[in-house]
Amino acid sequence: MIVRWGIDELEALLSELDLARPFVFAGERFSVPQLVPHGRWTELPTDRIAEAAAAARGADGLVALGGGSAIDTAKAVSAELSLPLVSIPTTYSGAEWTSFYGVRDPDRRLRGGGAGALPVGVVYEPWFSLDLPRAETVGTALNALAHCAEALYVKERNEAADRHALAGARLISTWLPRVVAGEGDRLEARTELLRGACEAGAALAGSMLGLGHALAQALGGRYGLPHGALNALCLPPALRFNAEVADVAIARFGQALGTDDSAGRVEELARLGGFERLRDLDVPEAELGDVAEVVISRAGARSNPRRASATEVEALLRSIW
Repeated sequence: MIVRWGIDELEALLSELDLARPFVFAGERFSVPQLVPHGRWTELPTDRIAEAAAAARGADGLVALGGGSAIDTAKAVSAELSLPLVSIPTTYSGAEWTSFYGVRDPDRRLRGGGAGALPVGVVYEPWFSLDLPRAETVGTALNALAHCAEALYVKERNEAADRHALAGARLISTWLPRVVAGEGDRLEARTELLRGACEAGAALAGSMLGLGHALAQALGGRYGLPHGALNALCLPPALRFNAEVADVAIARFGQALGTDDSAGRVEELARLGGFERLRDLDVPEAELGDVAEVVISRAGARSNPRRASATEVEALLRSIW
């Protein structure tokens, strides 16, 4: 993955990749004056992937500008057309680092997904995140923090991913409260938080997702809820569940956060965005058992160091309901 910092680097990166006719995925509120696109898709999220792919035919590459919805849509088209993708993330989700994606309809309900995208470059521009609302800031940063935590103990973990995970955890734990509080130089704080998300994305790309993400994905896909908010709620019970078999990894994660209570620190950070209980997001208590059945079939549950039964997963969900 080629990583550049500053939107002024986009033109040079596209030239380096020999991309002269990029098709752009971006909402109406975003623009890149340096870019003359082959075409543009603005319905994000969308489940009209075939139509988006048809619109992108004739392009020699793709550019995604936005959060996870924009980048996942571009990844779906990248996989469909075998086109390289350059992402310009405006949140901290980390979607820019992976080849797999989810397809959601405009109501954000999961309609499918897959793998095979061709992400080749990322341009990080902190200016795009300056006006990101608090809930999206905290939610997507906690999603990134979950990437850090899970990279340290999933079955696919490795030392290179560990280094990125620990660096990302330190940066996110340090800078997220400062961003929310509006302390000091706003651009500096956003830049350092984005660096933490970059490290978290690299950790994810080198490892895999775990149970916390499996919980968040199952809930988000069923109810159309923000992925970041759900990771903020689902990571703490996953950490507590895994402590029995991954105590050393979770202790390392805690050291990066500056605490001996990793789950408690994550809950503290989640409260910065107002995330405390699933009931606050209108998740029906009566359906938690159904959600649990979906969770145990997800890849993150299979990569988790401790296998969870549907009964155990339902208990975890009830602990945060």
